[in-house]
Amino acid sequence: MRALTFVPCTEGTLGVEEVPDPRPGPGELLVQGLALGICGTDRELAAGEYGWPPPGRERMTIGHESFGRVLEAPGGSGFAPGDLVVGVVRRPDPEPCRACAHGEFDMCRNGRYTERGIKELDGYGSERWTVETGYAVKLDPALASLGVLVEPASVVAKAWEHIEHIGSRGWFEPRSLLVTGAGPIGLLAALLGRQRGLEVHVLDRAAEGLKPELVAALGGTYHAGDSLEPFSKDRPDIIIEATGAGSLVLEAMTTTAPAGIVCLAGLSPGGRTHRVDAGQINREIVLENDVTFGTVNANLRHFAAAAQALAQADSGWLERLITRRVPLEHAADAFERGDDVKVVIELGS
Repeated sequence: MRALTFVPCTEGTLGVEEVPDPRPGPGELLVQGLALGICGTDRELAAGEYGWPPPGRERMTIGHESFGRVLEAPGGSGFAPGDLVVGVVRRPDPEPCRACAHGEFDMCRNGRYTERGIKELDGYGSERWTVETGYAVKLDPALASLGVLVEPASVVAKAWEHIEHIGSRGWFEPRSLLVTGAGPIGLLAALLGRQRGLEVHVLDRAAEGLKPELVAALGGTYHAGDSLEPFSKDRPDIIIEATGAGSLVLEAMTTTAPAGIVCLAGLSPGGRTHRVDAGQINREIVLENDVTFGTVNANLRHFAAAAQALAQADSGWLERLITRRVPLEHAADAFERGDDVKVVIELGS
């Protein structure tokens, strides 16, 4: 069978190659890969910026945004051939730390976790793959062409779970949400905000095109720009920062309403400096009881919540998020940066 493999930490090694067919072990599903989503993490891996191969191996299969159809399932597993599934990305560390021992492996405390397609485990970028039944999530048939969105939506589902948990420290009835960045994470964050009945605003640099249209179709308000100054008077209750732009991160920390929550879901590049009034940031956060926190990855619970949220969403709107689909033989094209919202590699049918 064919798989999309690379040598971690070595640029220019990404390519499609023939690899042995996988054999499911006890308690594992054999899955026909249907599609693979590509994100910034995958592009960084392909560029040789980081990555950890399986022990004793040089090359590994890339891909963590999975989607497939079950071919074989163990009896009594709750899965059957034909089921649509996605695989969870992270696995708990072997020790395990206290978080991993309680199923919260997305919050691993000692860094010994592993991740499909990223850290010490082959990913889902192959025509067939296996996954443990305890790390697979069954999808609604309505997501037959959209299941690849579950992994990015799981990151957003986790963000919302934590926002609501933090909000429960006191009386919490948010009215408005601001999302910075209209990529897949930002748009999915806006979707889940609308599902919660919030007034949604989305800020992005694009002045026209698909992104404003998608926000409008959600019933949200789109703002073209690169500053939060327009929100300084009518400040949102919640900000989900999905760009990683340092200036927006700093602005977000002082732009929420009192007792506001800022969720940082984007990654900032290192090596850049910004002049800030640290004292002013401190005063606003302390005197207004604000919270700023970061989030990444997701556990099984978040994948299940993401699958449910997508099943309840408008499938036509979700389909528009996927702006380009490429066949496996042209997989390298999916790693080229452009104006796409989400690029997907088709693995099979």
